[in-house]
Amino acid sequence: MNEKERLNAIEVALANEMREREFYLKNAQKTRNALGKIMFQLIGDEELEHYERLKELHQKWVQQEKWPETVPLKVKDTMVRDVLKDFLQKMETSPEKDENDLEAVRTAIEFEATGALYYKNLQSQVSDIKEKQFFELLANMEREHYLSLKDTEEYLIDSVSWFRKKEHHSLDGA
Repeated sequence: MNEKERLNAIEVALANEMREREFYLKNAQKTRNALGKIMFQLIGDEELEHYERLKELHQKWVQQEKWPETVPLKVKDTMVRDVLKDFLQKMETSPEKDENDLEAVRTAIEFEATGALYYKNLQSQVSDIKEKQFFELLANMEREHYLSLKDTEEYLIDSVSWFRKKEHHSLDGA
């Protein structure tokens, strides 16, 4: 992958991160489900951080005409799974099912799976260790979002089974 292709890949990633953020914020406003509001808002905020890191990288790359030495290889760890788990443990009743929320979660799952694959692909096409680490970081963040969304999908489909599985209840015959 040459310099121009790598820079174009960053531009594609910038557009994707912003599109995903807009999707999450729109769904955070639209849903009546408290869990959905929190989850969509949180992931939207994390997508903004991804966008900011990519934008910083892009600007420095354009100025220096090479991969910059000073791009931070760290973004805040995702808190989606912890927030999701904490919220659901405090709930006393299951939310009413809303097919629009489930559809939004499934669309988001596709976004995150595609994003993780995209960044993993970029990681495999570059040779610079800093580039590899940066794209691996982004791929891992997208994967965390994916896993959180899959968890949410399972919860929205069958909250009773979700709670049973997460609380590790079993029948021991005692």
